[in-house]
Amino acid sequence: MKHAILFLLITSSLHLFSQHTEKIVQPFLEDIVSKFPNVRDLALTAKNDEVIFSAQSPMGDISALVSVKKVSNEWSNPEVLPFSGRYFDLEPFFSNDGLTLYFVSNRPLDQTSNEVKDFDIWYVERASLDAEWSEPKNMGTSINTKMDEFYPVITASKNLYFTLDNPELKQKDDIYVSEFINGSYTEPKRLGDGINSDGYEFNAFVASDESYIIYTCYNRNDGLGSGDLYISKRLENGEWSPSENMGASINSDKMDYCPYVDEATNTLYFTSKRNALKPIFASKVDIEGLFKTFNSYENGLSRLYVTELKK
Repeated sequence: MKHAILFLLITSSLHLFSQHTEKIVQPFLEDIVSKFPNVRDLALTAKNDEVIFSAQSPMGDISALVSVKKVSNEWSNPEVLPFSGRYFDLEPFFSNDGLTLYFVSNRPLDQTSNEVKDFDIWYVERASLDAEWSEPKNMGTSINTKMDEFYPVITASKNLYFTLDNPELKQKDDIYVSEFINGSYTEPKRLGDGINSDGYEFNAFVASDESYIIYTCYNRNDGLGSGDLYISKRLENGEWSPSENMGASINSDKMDYCPYVDEATNTLYFTSKRNALKPIFASKVDIEGLFKTFNSYENGLSRLYVTELKK
C-alpha cells in the first residue's frame, strides 16, 4: 500500500510538473505566414477580423505591411496595404476603433523626395472599417526625432509608448512614453529601472488601461537565450514592478519578440525565431523530405505564434 501511495504521489507530481512546463504556444496563420521568408509584429482589430503584419525579405532588408481579412470565417489572400510596399514599413498598431493605424517607416517627410530618413512613427486613418486608408501622416516633432523610434502602442488615455535608442544616454534600446495631455503629446520620458536597464529593452505591448507591459529583453542573465518576453505590472504608486521572464512555456532559446495582446480574450500573439530542426535525420531523406523540413514552420525564421496569456 505504501508503495502504491508513493507511486501515485510521484506520478501526480510529474503530471503537474509536465502541465506546468508544457509548451502551449501554437502557430498563428500558419498557411499564410509560411508564404513569406519572415513575418513579424502583428496588429488585430477588436473583432479579430483583420490582421496586419510586417512581411520581410530573408535578410530583413525589405519590409512591407500586409493585410489579411476574415470573410465568412475564412482568411483572405494577403495584400500589401495601399500606402506600403515602397519604403521600409513595419510594426503596425490599431487604435481601439480600428480607424487609425500607427506604424514605423523610414519614408521621407516630403512626398516629392525619394530619399529615406531615420525611422519615425507614422499613422493613417479611415472613415470606416470598409473605407480606404488615408495618406500617411508623420506623428511630428513632439514624438519623432533624428533618432530611430519604433514599435508604437496607444493606450485608452492616448498615451504613446514606443522604443527609442538614445545615444546621448550611452545606453541601448529603451522603452519610452509620451503622455497625451490637453490635446497634445508631452516630451517622451524613459520608463524607470523596473523596465529599462543598461541592455536592450524593446517592442513593448502596454495594456489599454496601462496596468501591465510585456516587452522584449535581450540576453538578460535570467533569459532562456537571445531575446525573451518579460512582463511588468503597474504599482499603486504609478511605478512599474521589476519585470519577470514569462517562462519556458512561452519563451524559447531563440529570439522571442513583438508581443501583442487581445485583451478581450487574454490571448498573446508574438513573433519567434524558434527552431525545431535537428541537424541529423533519423534516416536518409529524399528531396521532398528535404524541402518539407526546410519549409517547416519552426525553422528559425521569424514566424507568428499565439498562446493564452496568464498574467
